[in-house]
Amino acid sequence: MNSLTRTDAAPAALPDAPRPSHHPLMVPLRPVSYRLRWTLGVGFFVLFFGIWGGVTLGGWVPVTFLADPFTMLREGVLLFTDYDFTQDIGMTVMRVVAGFLLAALIGVPLGILMGAYKLVEAFFEPFVSFCRYLPASAFVPLLILWAGIGEMQKVLVIFIGSFFQIVLMVAVSVGTARRDLVEAAYTLGCSSRSVVLRVLIPGSAPDIAELLRLVLGWAWTYVIVAELIGASSGIGHMIVDSQALLNTGQIIFGIIVIGVIGLLSDMLFKALNRRLFAWSVR
Repeated sequence: MNSLTRTDAAPAALPDAPRPSHHPLMVPLRPVSYRLRWTLGVGFFVLFFGIWGGVTLGGWVPVTFLADPFTMLREGVLLFTDYDFTQDIGMTVMRVVAGFLLAALIGVPLGILMGAYKLVEAFFEPFVSFCRYLPASAFVPLLILWAGIGEMQKVLVIFIGSFFQIVLMVAVSVGTARRDLVEAAYTLGCSSRSVVLRVLIPGSAPDIAELLRLVLGWAWTYVIVAELIGASSGIGHMIVDSQALLNTGQIIFGIIVIGVIGLLSDMLFKALNRRLFAWSVR
C-alpha cells in the first residue's frame, strides 16, 4: 500500500501553543482581591507622602510655597483647637448636600422624561446641552446680586454645576435601554406609562445611581468655588484666609480634608449602590 494513504501514520507534530507573556495579575478586566486592592491603594498614599516629605524636608522647595507634611499636620491641629475648623467643615458639607440633593430631586425626573419621551428630549436637550458647558463659577457674580452672599447663593452654585450634568446623563442612560425588553412589555399589554415605570426606570436605576455618585464628586469642586467669594465660613473661606497669610500648611490641610470627606462619601455611595442593586455589581 502506498505510504501516502496509510491511516496509521504518525500525525504531524502540532506547533506549541503560545504561552501568555503577561503577568498573572496584569490581565485586562481581571478583578483583584479585596486585600490587594487596599494594599495597593494605601501603598500609593505612602509613596506620595514619602516623595512630598523628601522634596520639602530636603530643601528642594521653599516652605513658603509648599509646607512639609509635619508642618501641615501641625497647622491642621491648630485649626481644630484654635479656629473651630469643625464648624467650617460642617457648613461645607451642608452646602454640598443641599445643592446636590436639590439638583438630583429635579434633575433625575426630568432626565427620565427626556430619555423616555423623544418629544420631551427634543424640547429640552438643546438648552440643557448649552447650559452644561457654562462654568458654574461664571454665575457667582449674578447669584450674589440675586441671592446675596448668604447660604442660598452657595447652594445655587452647586445646583447649577450639578443639575444640567445630571439631567443629560440620566436621559442618555434611560434612552439606551434594551429595545427587546421594551417590545416585550408592549407585547404583554403594558401601557406607555407602565413601560417607563416597570422597564425603563428599573433597568436604568443602577446606572443612574452610579452617575449620581460621580456628580457628587463634582459638587465638591463647586462648593469651594462658591466659598472663595463672599463667604464667612467653610473650608473654602479658610483656604482664602490662609492664602492671605501665606500659610501653605493650612491650605494643604484644607485641600486634604476635602479629599478625605469626598473619598468617604464616595465609599458610602458605592456601598449603598451595591446593597440596592446587588444584581448589577460587576
